Amino acid sequence: MISGLWREKNKSIIIYFQMKKYNLLKFTPFLTAALLASCSGKGASEGTASKAPQKKKVRVETVQMVSVDQISTFTALVEADQVNNIAPAMGGRIRKIYVDVGSVVRRGQVVAAMDAAGFAQQETQVVTLRRDFERYQELFAVGGISRQQLDQARTQLEVAETALNNLGENTTLVSPISGVVTARNYDPGDVALQLPILTIESINPVKVVVNVSESYYRQVVQAMPVEVAADALPGDTFQGKVSLIYPTLDPVAHTFTVEVTVPNSQQRLRPGMFARVKMNFGTYDRPLLSDMAVLKQVGSNDRYVFVEKEGKAVYTLVELGVRINDQYEIVSGLNEGDRVIVQGNSGLIDGAEVEVVR
Repeated sequence: MISGLWREKNKSIIIYFQMKKYNLLKFTPFLTAALLASCSGKGASEGTASKAPQKKKVRVETVQMVSVDQISTFTALVEADQVNNIAPAMGGRIRKIYVDVGSVVRRGQVVAAMDAAGFAQQETQVVTLRRDFERYQELFAVGGISRQQLDQARTQLEVAETALNNLGENTTLVSPISGVVTARNYDPGDVALQLPILTIESINPVKVVVNVSESYYRQVVQAMPVEVAADALPGDTFQGKVSLIYPTLDPVAHTFTVEVTVPNSQQRLRPGMFARVKMNFGTYDRPLLSDMAVLKQVGSNDRYVFVEKEGKAVYTLVELGVRINDQYEIVSGLNEGDRVIVQGNSGLIDGAEVEVVR
């Protein structure tokens, strides 16, 4: 009896614990899912926060209008103001050359002498014709000859004197200009044929020949002051004036030729030197911007900047003018008051959010 009751009691206890285990197992999946959802939600929230884009910190410069001299520089070549080739009108033998390359000569100075045999013969002929003419004058005065005969004698004398003068000029060669001997092609005893005996160049003043872009054609005027610098004379500048503007333009290069006269009393500028000519085409109010703000478009020559507008970087193409120290003149693309990013612009894209810092 007692053992039966004990078995019934144990059976009830076993059933009770089995029901508790069943309920616990039934609840466990829901608890696990809730814990996982909680962990998952927290991780997603943290991940979203970590991936949120951060604003790039930048510094900006406000564009201001500044008076900028419109100076353009062009390459040029120094040339002599005048060039004279010394040569006789007819070929002949050279007797003497009185100067050499580098010699400074004056206008009217004798520089070479040719063979004088022809000159001596012509001089004798002139003496004879002059004597005959004087005798004809006496005969005409007493009616011994006609006026026609007298006129013929006068004409013969004038022709002979002209020939003598020409021979004199071609026997004793003088320089028609003051300058420097830059070439000597013969020695005494040579027969002058094709080349000139000497070349003399006037180098005070000199002329600088420059090809100017056709866009400036209406802005270049006579007597316009310019500044000239030679690569061979670093640090030195020379003042000149426009002396000649060619009336035609090069259809290929789209340039026109301008000659600039430069005083050269010390003869430091020499023909053949490579030079640079600066021309000032006036003053305009233009934006001036730090060179740190200007970027180059990859694969082209375009230049651009980023303008800060309402917390965003705006891509803006610009056209550059002259460079002044560490700043660029902006010809187009910007207006006064624009806030241009000068630091932190590397890697920016159009529309990127930025934070302006001081």
